[in-house]
Amino acid sequence: QVQLVESGGGKVQPGGSLRLSCAASGNIFSISFMGWYRQAPGKQRELVATIISGGSTNYADAVKGRFTISRDNAKNTAYLQMNSLNPEDTAVYYCNVHLTRYYSAAVTSYWGQGTQVTVSS
Repeated sequence: QVQLVESGGGKVQPGGSLRLSCAASGNIFSISFMGWYRQAPGKQRELVATIISGGSTNYADAVKGRFTISRDNAKNTAYLQMNSLNPEDTAVYYCNVHLTRYYSAAVTSYWGQGTQVTVSS
């Protein structure tokens, strides 16, 4: 079994910062992809940032220069540092991981439970 635990969400004023964490645990051989997505009320889920095993990153245009994704391979954990937050960043943020389990050649996608980020004065 694999578990994803997200943390770090909350309410912050415009211009503030938050750091999200996504820790994967369980039957994990390797993680090839870690990403953050978000879904605002009434909108579709959208990509925020991704990082692959080699360290290459990708960001949505709306967050470039403000958000930074990183990962700690030893801890199977991804982070999303969010700076200069604005009300448009308000959403539920979800972690997505693509991994290979021990004794399996298949790559499986897992989603976290989501963490609420609210930017409001």
